[in-house]
Amino acid sequence: MSASSAFNDEKGGSSSVGEPEYGHDPASGGIFSSDYKRHDDLKEMLDSNKDSLKLEAMKRIVADPNQLIRASALRVLSSIRVTIIVPIMMLAIKEAASDMSPYVRKTAAHAIPKLYSLDPEQKDQLIEVIEKLLADKTTLVAGSVVMAFEEVCPERIDLIHKNYRKLCNLLIDVEEWGQVVIINMLTRYARTQFLNPNINESLLEEGGGGEKTFYGSDEDEDEDEEEKEKKVEVAALAKRKPYVMDPDHRLLLRNTKPLLQSRNAAVVMAVAQLYFHLAPKAEVGVIAKALVRLLRSHSEVQFVVLQNVATMTIKRRGMFEPYLKSFYIRSTDPTQIKVLKLEVLTNLANETNISTILREFQTYIKSMDKDFVAATIQAIGRCATNISEVRDTCLNGLVQLLSNRDELVVAESVVVIKKLLQMQPEKHSDIIKHMAKLTDNIQVPMARASILWLIGEYCEHVPKIAPDVLRKMAKSFTNEEDIVKLQIINLSAKLYLTNSKQTKLLTQYVLNLAKYDQNYDIRDRARFIRQLIVPTEKSGALSKYAKKLFLALKPAPVLESPFKDRDHFQLGSLSHLLNAKAGGYQELPDWPEAAPDPSVRNVEVPEWTKCSSREKRKEKKVEKPFYSDSEGESGPTESADSESDSASGSESGSGSEESGSGSESEESEEGSESEEEEEDEEEKDKKKKKKKELKKPVNHFSSPRPLQTIAPSSALKSYELLHRITGEGLQVEYCFSRQPFSPDANMVAVQMQFTNNATSDTKNLHMEDVKLQSGMRVKEFPEIELLPAGETSTAVMGIDFCDSTQAANFQLCTHTKKFFVSIQPPVGELMRPIFLTENEFKKEQGQLMGMNEITEKLTLDAKCRNEHTIVQRVTSAANLSRVPCGSDKEFAGRTVTSGSLVLVTVATKEEGAAQLTVNCEKMVIGTMLVKDILLALTQ
Repeated sequence: MSASSAFNDEKGGSSSVGEPEYGHDPASGGIFSSDYKRHDDLKEMLDSNKDSLKLEAMKRIVADPNQLIRASALRVLSSIRVTIIVPIMMLAIKEAASDMSPYVRKTAAHAIPKLYSLDPEQKDQLIEVIEKLLADKTTLVAGSVVMAFEEVCPERIDLIHKNYRKLCNLLIDVEEWGQVVIINMLTRYARTQFLNPNINESLLEEGGGGEKTFYGSDEDEDEDEEEKEKKVEVAALAKRKPYVMDPDHRLLLRNTKPLLQSRNAAVVMAVAQLYFHLAPKAEVGVIAKALVRLLRSHSEVQFVVLQNVATMTIKRRGMFEPYLKSFYIRSTDPTQIKVLKLEVLTNLANETNISTILREFQTYIKSMDKDFVAATIQAIGRCATNISEVRDTCLNGLVQLLSNRDELVVAESVVVIKKLLQMQPEKHSDIIKHMAKLTDNIQVPMARASILWLIGEYCEHVPKIAPDVLRKMAKSFTNEEDIVKLQIINLSAKLYLTNSKQTKLLTQYVLNLAKYDQNYDIRDRARFIRQLIVPTEKSGALSKYAKKLFLALKPAPVLESPFKDRDHFQLGSLSHLLNAKAGGYQELPDWPEAAPDPSVRNVEVPEWTKCSSREKRKEKKVEKPFYSDSEGESGPTESADSESDSASGSESGSGSEESGSGSESEESEEGSESEEEEEDEEEKDKKKKKKKELKKPVNHFSSPRPLQTIAPSSALKSYELLHRITGEGLQVEYCFSRQPFSPDANMVAVQMQFTNNATSDTKNLHMEDVKLQSGMRVKEFPEIELLPAGETSTAVMGIDFCDSTQAANFQLCTHTKKFFVSIQPPVGELMRPIFLTENEFKKEQGQLMGMNEITEKLTLDAKCRNEHTIVQRVTSAANLSRVPCGSDKEFAGRTVTSGSLVLVTVATKEEGAAQLTVNCEKMVIGTMLVKDILLALTQ
């Protein structure tokens, strides 16, 4: 089938209103076959030398029935950099923007920036075309038109309002480079339209920080009063109205999260910067694992990722601490990667992990890469500056390096030691003496200059050595580098002021040498110092203050990360990489102080799509696409396998019910205003009924109400742990009591029943040799000292199964025997019931779509079709709580260890048909739970 016939009647995907369309790129594959003879006349015209004929040919080709030829013609036409054909290009772009083929529309979007660069005066007309293309529902066009928007009119945020939700929902299915462009654009958009999710935390931090720094050393009564006022202000900040995230803000975060699993490093980096700039502090941690995964890629990718990680670790150190070992340096890493990993390790250093990091640094110092060794020594210095507990240890380690054979290592150590000694010079005069002896051996100018500066600055600690060092330096003055000469002049001036008897002649000698030096900086310095320290009749009033000028206390240097101030650039951008504003860079806007009107993103519903009957609306709800998790949202779907828990772009639907802002997306265009009114009335009726049933309002932030026991203890299934024959008369059974285990809430309570069927007493019943999988824990039952013959005793133990069905193995011991036993839990016993209202259930379920949702169809036998039996069988299979007032049979719980949400829905239909849906954050648990509940309902 020819490309021409395949796409002649192409409409760009599904024709249903509001649904996204999936455009196929015909140029990306397949065989391009066409009747070339038909275009012989055009070929002749193009081969001719007459420009007018060529343009005429282009006009004809633009109207060709084959979409590939139409697109290629437009591409060629837009590449002709001649101003005179701008009107023809504009007409061609406008016509292509309305083309039935999404591939041609994509090419039109690509042509827009070319025309704009050729003739910027066409901007207004091009914006109209961009606005039209932004409304396109085809995934093939979305990325290209957003790129055109960014090139031509990035300031026109108003064009994005109506298309915001559509772009969020299409994002998962757009090609990878389109995803990068859209995510970067949406990052800037969100910074202008939503409030800062961390606003309350930042205000409190500012309040607390100001109080400490300003009032730290004063204790006057007046200041105490001011301190109280400050505390009142901080308390007022804490009582601010709690931040409520805009549903559209949540929609963006949820729909970009699955892209952290993308195979394209640029997409992962784009999502990471979006979360860093937009997400609440508690949610930013999800990007760490994805960024660490990128470190296994090529060195070029590693370089960019590490640049961004280095910036992130300054403000959000905690999220990368679990992955500390991922930043350890390999011998095969290039130098620039090594230096960046060093930067990250230094930023992550704290009191708990500093010993591990310093051990790593000791290994790095032995490297053959001298630049890397120098960077390591600087990193040790920064660690010592930031963590006072290891300052002495680091200083001693650096002093040991002074005996290293490599001159560069010694020189770098001297420079770092100089900075550390400035913090506590009086404690380390021995080190200063040791460094003074190195002046004979070290030839690196910076190191020599650092030693001379230290001796001059702290000459009172080495009064005997300092003059001798000056004597040696005066001898070699003419052969020294300029930076060393300047420090020799400074040293002579300081010693003249503190010990003029021994150094007066030396100082004059040095100043005379400097007076005739070739470097004008050194000559000027010598002239200035002579007038300052050697008083004459002509010298001014400054000579009185020479000591104060030269011997003033100097603050210790602050060793800061070079990435400290880079976060004002958008992460992932070229400007951030270069630490300088690059051409075309757009500043990341500041958060608004007040939330802009969210209704600008609402999309009007066309009249002809209104649906009057409630039955049709119910049918639509049943046939919701994969992305939809509430009645007001939908998104594109191609394959459920490509998405994860947050692939559903439907946060705003459920959010609109709570906020009243009307957060519709594409599917809400299919709905109608009358439908919304009816739904509002239904909700009001439900709320009224609820108020009658529940006299007291439910406070969702208080501790959860006590739950009734789902199944009586007699109905709990018991399991045999030790048979009476194997146990030589001792029989042990156990059951999962489904009661909270009071010593540890993260453990499952296991009730054990011991029966002594032997003729003799059993003594000292206890546990030994517990063997567990990684992460599991056991709280042993108290030892049973005596179990008489024929008697029964019970005990309770706790096991943290770590949300897995792995067995807990141990030895059950008596005073004479040992028995190897194991307890393996059914998956339904790894959870505890929680109370959720129907609205809360729907909202949580909407957040656990995609790969976190497992659906199975089943047929119920006649005995299991009534509601009571279904509830009984589900709750016997899993320790869950029934959701009250639910339209279907809905159950909720959380896993005991991690608290991951588990939601179960059993929707019954006619003639025993039913559908079981399990939504769980942990896919393995969800899969096993589906099997167990299916077995319970069909047995």
